[in-house]
Amino acid sequence: MNIYFYHTVIGKVGIAETEGSITNVYFEKDTLPNNVIEEETPLLVEAARQLTEYLMGNLKQFTLPLAPVGTLFMKEVWAQLCDIPYGQTASYKDVAVKVGNEKASRAVGLANNRNPIPIFIPCHRVIGSNGTLTGYRGGLGVKKILLEIERK
Repeated sequence: MNIYFYHTVIGKVGIAETEGSITNVYFEKDTLPNNVIEEETPLLVEAARQLTEYLMGNLKQFTLPLAPVGTLFMKEVWAQLCDIPYGQTASYKDVAVKVGNEKASRAVGLANNRNPIPIFIPCHRVIGSNGTLTGYRGGLGVKKILLEIERK
């Protein structure tokens, strides 16, 4: 796994790739696995370019090869997250309904929490059913910034 760190308006962000696909995004407080090589690759340069454009409000859809690792259910949830339109939000229950089990809100929350590629897989677009911001691995401040960028 190759990783490279970029300084952004939301802090230091590490983007990782394995075999030509983005596999992870790390925030400053995240613990890195032991088997990483800190080396910038052409794909990581492109991912950083797209992330920068997104954070400036100039890019609404990422065009990167993503390869998140997780259970089949998690992958279904993450696919649904990618279908939440830019600038919009959905509740955990909304996502649960989309994956075919309206009672799976908690499981959706767990999958959301375990999303290895935040921002590129937009788990920040999932909020509480009452409209409140709920947990985010990068912190609620980062989640709020991402949603504000998309609402402009």
